[in-house]
Parts: sequence; C-alpha cells; structure tokens
Amino acid sequence: MLIRDAETETLLRTYANPLFRAAGVDPNLVRIVLIRDNAINSFVSSGNLLFVHTGLIMKADSAEELVGVLAHETGHISGGHLSRLPEALREAMIESIAAMLVGAAAGVASRNGSGIGAGLGAQEMAQRNFLSFTRGMERSADQAAVGFLDANHWSSRGLLELFRHLEGQEVLASGLQDPYLRTHPLTRERIAFVQQHVDTSPYSNNKLPPSFETGFAMVRAKLQGFLNPSSDTLRAVKESDTSAPARYARAIALYRLGQLAPALVIIDGLLAEQKANPWLYELKGQVLFENGRVREAIAPYREAVRLVPDEPQLRIGLAHAMVETGDPLLLRPAIQELQPALDREKDNAEGWRSLGVAWGKLGNIGQANLALAEEALANGNVRTARGLAARAETQLPPGVARQRAGDISNAVKKENRSGF
Repeated sequence: MLIRDAETETLLRTYANPLFRAAGVDPNLVRIVLIRDNAINSFVSSGNLLFVHTGLIMKADSAEELVGVLAHETGHISGGHLSRLPEALREAMIESIAAMLVGAAAGVASRNGSGIGAGLGAQEMAQRNFLSFTRGMERSADQAAVGFLDANHWSSRGLLELFRHLEGQEVLASGLQDPYLRTHPLTRERIAFVQQHVDTSPYSNNKLPPSFETGFAMVRAKLQGFLNPSSDTLRAVKESDTSAPARYARAIALYRLGQLAPALVIIDGLLAEQKANPWLYELKGQVLFENGRVREAIAPYREAVRLVPDEPQLRIGLAHAMVETGDPLLLRPAIQELQPALDREKDNAEGWRSLGVAWGKLGNIGQANLALAEEALANGNVRTARGLAARAETQLPPGVARQRAGDISNAVKKENRSGF
C-alpha cells in the first residue's frame, strides 16, 4: 500500500538529491514513493519512480545504510537499466520459444523425446542468460553507488553494513541457492566488492551531516509509532527513555490509543526543545483535528506551513482544517492554501476534495465540480471524473478553469474510448 508522509519524503529527498546530482540526474525528474511493507527493499520503475519500503527505514540501523541503498537505486536510474530490461526480456522469450519449437520438432523427428529434452535445456539456458543480464545490472548499480557516495565525500560503510545484514538473513538458505539462477549477485560477492572499496576510499571514515542521523532517528520512530500496533510500541519504547525519538514514538502510540492528554504533553515537551521542527507542529495539528478540536488544529498547522512553505502536504492539512471548521471566513484562505499546493500535488485526492467543498460552500458550483472531477481522476474513477468535468464545463465562464474541465473530459473520453 502506498502511503504519504511529508517528513519521511523530505528526509529521503535530503539524502537522495545529492546522489542524483552526482549521477547527473535532475532531482525534479525523480519521484520518491513510500510503500507500506515490512520488507527491507527499494526499487525503481519506469517513469523515474523510486519506491522505498517502510521496512527498509524501520530496520536500517543508521542513516548511512539508507543512504547506501538510495545510492544503489540511483545507479539503476543513471544507468538506464529499466529501459534496457524489456529488450533483454524479449530476447530471452524469443530464445525460449525458439528452443521449445526446435525441441518439439526434434522430438517428433526422433520419436523418442530426446529433442524435447534438448529444447528444455535450451530454455533453461535462455533463462540463465536473462538472469545473468539482471545480475550485471545489479553489479553496475553497486559500482555506480560507491562512486556517487565518493562524489559527495560520503562513506560506503552503510551499504556494506546493510549487505552484511542481508547476508545474515539468507545464511540458512544460501547453501541451496544456485548463483546462476538469481536476479542479484550473491550477497557475499557484493560485500567483497564494497569492502574493497571501503578499504581504499579516502572517504570511508567520513561521517554524514549530524542532521542526517537525527532526522533518520525521528522518522524511524514516527513510522514505528504509526505502523506498529500501539501496544507493541509502548512495550518496546520504555517511558524511561527520554530521547526525542522515543518520546515521538510514544506520543504517536498514545494518540492512536485515544490518550489525547498524555500525547499532547509529550508533543508540547518536544516542541519546547525543537521550536523549528515543522513535523512536530504537523503532528499536533493532526492530533487535535482528529480528536474534534478542529479550530485549535489551525494554529499548529499554520506554524508548520510557515516553517516549510514549499511543502504542499502541510498546506493541504491546514486548508482541510480551515474548511472543516465550518467558518465561512476561512473558506477563501483555505482555497489560497490549496491552489498552489495542488499545482504541485496534482494527484492528491484529499486536497481536491477540500477544494471542492470550499468552492461549494461559497456557491461556486462550477469550480466545485471541477475540483471534484480532479479528485475522481486522482482516485482513478474515470466515469465520475467525466461526468463532473462535463458539468463544470457548462457552469464555468470562459477561461483557464473551463478549459481545464474540457481537457479532463476530452482526455478521459479518448483514453477510455474502447471501453464504451
């Protein structure tokens, strides 16, 4: 399941953007996406999408390990590996089909089935050739990763430690694994390569900026608080642990259990120490909002936006609270928050919903229907988007908004013509 969290996404961006730049990749062209999954994993897909599992963040021991993984994925992006993968797969399929046909023909000719066995052997060889190609890509990404880390004067020790962690998990099955039937090189081979680099790199003893580690610790605690059962979090994070990450995790767990007062005490204590932390203000706003104290939520959300004005998710949270107060005087300020946020977060369904409600309460039904059409589009509800956009087109005066309504309606119709 995909999840959104501005703090986590910002942290990943802080780590990844210098790596992208070292690779000659425009950071604005790569979108980082969080997946709620307990596995230690990340991967890239077409469209320059970089997916990071929450399990990777929660199980990593340090920011260095996470940075190392992002460097590896940057290697895949800069190497254009995804664009080469379909061609390699196509060649493997052709080899396999040809082998199957030849084997079948030979089997008929020989009448004893020996040709079929040869065909199966050729299919296995085609599979091995494809897996060899993927292993080559992984080795290339590892090689690129240590180069990008060096370019930033960052140590590769984190990547080394993560590989050691993975090796410990696979040790029981490693004796049964055929190294020629794996998509990745054996972990011990990857460890040997990175170890050699660590032994020779002048940056191996360099430390990441202190903010990298503190930010990582807070994000890991936040994910622990939100994704693990709250009772487990409170057992694992003792009250005697007064570190900021521990209190962060406990505050979230308590809030999720409905214990509002102690949660707010912890959050306010953290804010007294970290007055410039926008994510603590965001959490306080969320806690107040979801406990029915909607108007009180506006102030912390507003402070979060003041601290990070370019973060659209914070603006959407603030606007949502404004709209939900039911105060007519807050509707236009909410729209002023939403419009620039949605220019950057075009697929944020919650933001479009808030904008539609705000315009509707102001009596502008055309703008409301257009916003709700955008919400439907973000949710993949094509039929609803079409109807709302067509309706908005008749209700809006000539201009950009009316043109947008027409664009949605026409684009959706063209995209789905074969289905109707």
